Amino acid sequence: MYHFLQERLARRVLEYLERRYPGVSLPQVVIEQPPNVRLGDFAIPMFPFAKPLRSAPLKISEAIRTEIGAIDGIAEMTVAPPGYLNVRIDRVWLAAALAKDDEPQAQAASGKILVEHSSINPNKAAHIGHLRNAILGDTFVRLLRNAGREVDVQNYIDNTGVQVADVVVGFLHLEKKSSAEIATLIAKPRFDYYCWDLYARVSQWYAEDKQHLRMRAEVLHGIEAGNNEIAATADLIATAVLRRHLETMDRLDIEYDFLPRESEILHLHFWQAAFAKLKEAGVLTFEDEGKNKGCWVMRRAGTAKVNDSPGKLDDVLTHMGTSEGLGDRPSEIAEEDQKVIVRSNGTVGYVGKDIAYHMWKFGLLGRDFGYRRFYRYPNQHECWISTTDGEKNHPHFGGVTEIYNVIDARQSEAQSTVIEALRELGHDEAADHYTHFSYEMVALTPRCAAELGYELSAEDRSRSYIEVSGRKGFGVKADDLLDRLIASAKAEVDSRHPQMPDSDRQTIATQIAIGALRYFMLKYTKQSVIAFDFKDALSFEGETGPYAQYAVVRANSIFRKAEIDPESYATTASREIKSSNVTQYLAESDEIWELWQASSKTSYVVDQCICTTEPAYLAKHVFQLAQLFNTFYHHHPILTEPDEARKKFLLATVFVVRRELIRALSIMGITVPPVM
Repeated sequence: MYHFLQERLARRVLEYLERRYPGVSLPQVVIEQPPNVRLGDFAIPMFPFAKPLRSAPLKISEAIRTEIGAIDGIAEMTVAPPGYLNVRIDRVWLAAALAKDDEPQAQAASGKILVEHSSINPNKAAHIGHLRNAILGDTFVRLLRNAGREVDVQNYIDNTGVQVADVVVGFLHLEKKSSAEIATLIAKPRFDYYCWDLYARVSQWYAEDKQHLRMRAEVLHGIEAGNNEIAATADLIATAVLRRHLETMDRLDIEYDFLPRESEILHLHFWQAAFAKLKEAGVLTFEDEGKNKGCWVMRRAGTAKVNDSPGKLDDVLTHMGTSEGLGDRPSEIAEEDQKVIVRSNGTVGYVGKDIAYHMWKFGLLGRDFGYRRFYRYPNQHECWISTTDGEKNHPHFGGVTEIYNVIDARQSEAQSTVIEALRELGHDEAADHYTHFSYEMVALTPRCAAELGYELSAEDRSRSYIEVSGRKGFGVKADDLLDRLIASAKAEVDSRHPQMPDSDRQTIATQIAIGALRYFMLKYTKQSVIAFDFKDALSFEGETGPYAQYAVVRANSIFRKAEIDPESYATTASREIKSSNVTQYLAESDEIWELWQASSKTSYVVDQCICTTEPAYLAKHVFQLAQLFNTFYHHHPILTEPDEARKKFLLATVFVVRRELIRALSIMGITVPPVM
């Protein structure tokens, strides 16, 4: 509702200025929030309008205040030096609208959005860094769907890359296991853990003798060629590990719609189709000299073509000996600005395959995957996987209008290269709707690393964080982390509610643990490195998931003791807000008004999260709302309130806050247990 009022106010101010100053080009109306509600609920700085309107900011503010007329939902406007228009919301209007929950819904944009996240190499168990990616991606999907957008969720599976090849090398050359023996291992619990250890052993084996890397090259060649024993073994291993990844993420209520695999990008010749288009458009050039001789290259994103620069044009003319025919020669790329897409041995690099994949995403490739059902979630939702043929009746994937790729910041150059390729192919609209949802890594605090049993040097212990390394087997496996969080929460629940059945306590502990983990991963801004620590993540106090969950549990307890069903209280709450005393109740305490105001901001914060691709704002909103509610709870004994009318108003306040906390937590993927 706060968002709706803000937009209404901005629109009315702009309409007024356009009427009073016809033909003048006006800047956007910016609405800020004053640092204290005593100053108002909105503040509009008028300084940007001074120059185009040739008037002082204070004078413009005063004119708006006296001439704009009544605005539904706005109580009053005041002018504040040096040039602000402070605006107060009609508190009863907002409370009534919020209690009724009738905020007008904006028309959702058309077109399907594709969010790609997780994208874990299927060679070993998922780790803590993968959890940050998946939780960020899943939360962003929930944000978009809450805003009314249609979203497909994809998890790209690199099942033909070096990481999978290394595990195959481990099975075939270190352990000398047959396919049947590998299948026996797969049937045992947590096969991905076995692969985790084997992957680290293979990395050590390579370090001992570089000649061993020949085995990697042989296995890679076999995997890419397909239709051979090595490729079959790689598929067996990668598919088994992928299933484990889906099971791990399902524990966090994270689901996917489609799993496109790199093997199909190769075998269905996606790259060949893209390669032809890239060459035809002159995006790729063949180098016949220099360090990239024999390679197909493209210009790195952010660099200029040779004949875009007068200085480099002279170099080209000198090299050619003449300017004749320059207009017919493709734009050259300075050697330092070249990005190799196809190596001199004919193999295509990761970025090349990614260009083809993203052309498919936007429906620009002219080819499609085959599809088959792969994984069914407990709610019966089907997850599909790519194949070379597949089932006839399947959902349509690809051909979307917008994409968001949740990929860590270290892949920024590769992501920019794909965007640049789309632009040079003439697909500016697609490039404009391609977003690299970038985030920083998850590391471990030295204390956490020591708890996990890793040996640390004195230098390591003095660091603020220690990077994880899959090749060294150094890190926290996702399932281990979840198990440990649940066990810790279970111990706490057991001590508080020993009379409850063990199965109920286990369910509650799982809800608390997942709430703690998801909140921990979301409360940091994307560009912050997270130094993970068990003690911080497991805390039930401060800015944590359990703290927010407990605020809802406390609200539920109030309704339970009052013998009121909170789910059916909406009509009652709306009726109570219309009573004549509400104006007095909302005016008597800024603390209560701040709680109502904060409750009105959920849709505003959701929109902010989407516009900035920053889910941390929602975590901050939840924490602030829980804090305000807990303060309210301690200052206002609701059930013992002697004034019956005021008691009903306080219950309506609890109802609204509870609803908004549940709504926001749900978008974060956090459920609320019955007790804590």
